[in-house]
Amino acid sequence: MKHSALFLLISALCLSIGASAKEARPIMLAYGHPQVPLSAVQDWVEITLEGTRAPKPVLDSDGDGVPDDLDKCPGTPKGAKVDAKGCELDSDGDGVVDRLDKCPGTPKGAKVDAKGCELDSDGDGVVDSLDKCPGTPAGTKVDSKGCELDSDNDGVVDRLDQCPATPAGRKVNAQGCELDSDGDGVVDALDKCPGTPAGAKVDAAGCELDSDGDGVVDRLDQCPNTPAGRKVDAKGCDLDSDGDGVIDVLDQCPNTPAGDRVDAKGCSLPKVMNLKGVNFDNDQATLRPEAISILDEATAVLKRYPGMKVEVAGHTDSRSSDRHNLDLSQRRAKAVMDYFVGKGVDVSRLAAKGYGEGQPLADNATAGGRAKNRRVELRILN
Repeated sequence: MKHSALFLLISALCLSIGASAKEARPIMLAYGHPQVPLSAVQDWVEITLEGTRAPKPVLDSDGDGVPDDLDKCPGTPKGAKVDAKGCELDSDGDGVVDRLDKCPGTPKGAKVDAKGCELDSDGDGVVDSLDKCPGTPAGTKVDSKGCELDSDNDGVVDRLDQCPATPAGRKVNAQGCELDSDGDGVVDALDKCPGTPAGAKVDAAGCELDSDGDGVVDRLDQCPNTPAGRKVDAKGCDLDSDGDGVIDVLDQCPNTPAGDRVDAKGCSLPKVMNLKGVNFDNDQATLRPEAISILDEATAVLKRYPGMKVEVAGHTDSRSSDRHNLDLSQRRAKAVMDYFVGKGVDVSRLAAKGYGEGQPLADNATAGGRAKNRRVELRILN
């Protein structure tokens, strides 16, 4: 029965695969041949049957078009584009798939964040691969290279620059301000007098003030307000070439011997100085107005030589009695001495003495002679 069923099966198989009677004959003969084992026939039947079975269905679990047995990236989201291995595309090769990549076309080798965009570590808007100034402080404005702006190109960034708009080429300090090496308030680029001493007042050119224009700066000028055009010494004072205390422009006696006492005109003082022009009211000891300027000059001489002692000597003509003239001359001498004291001359340096008519200079017989005899003299005592 078993062999009969096998025979029928072989017959049906031959017909199902379209084998002709001639092609099926060997099999049929083999079946009945005493030297062909039944197991060999059975194997042939199994092989034949396997080739005629329906193919197994191809599985693609994530529906990406790549069979599961070839899919290296199972679980791909629906609709995602994949390569031949079933993995999502990463067109720029930055490690972030195209579906999630917010910055497609990233240059090869660039480091990117989770969105596929190049890193900008300091957040200045310039990606790290182009940033020439990494570590820029937050919120700082930068140029296309990621470096802080330096609008005036002085080497100090705008954020730190306390003197924006510095002229091109000027040297600046750490605050972006022009150098003022001598600290006079005038920048070096405009300073015509570098090296000004600390604290000195200067003009717009950085030079010390010379208020009287004598060529000696105010800081060194011991004679401020020198008249324009005067020659001065290193102290800013009018020249006094002979050293007599009277400046050259007023000295009527240049080259006075050293050590000589001189009057207001720079001329050596005589032992007796006739104060010509010192007049009094008639028969009085009251000074007339025209005497004041002469006495002021004499006062200046007395003050110039504080160690000099003088006698104020009064003289009259021969009119009136000797006693009257002696008294009048004493009162007149005292009036002159009092004027000097009133102008600040120490009284201890002064003496007043009246000589009356006893020391005439001219003949009292003439009006001219009497006028010369009426006089006041300063007599140097030391």
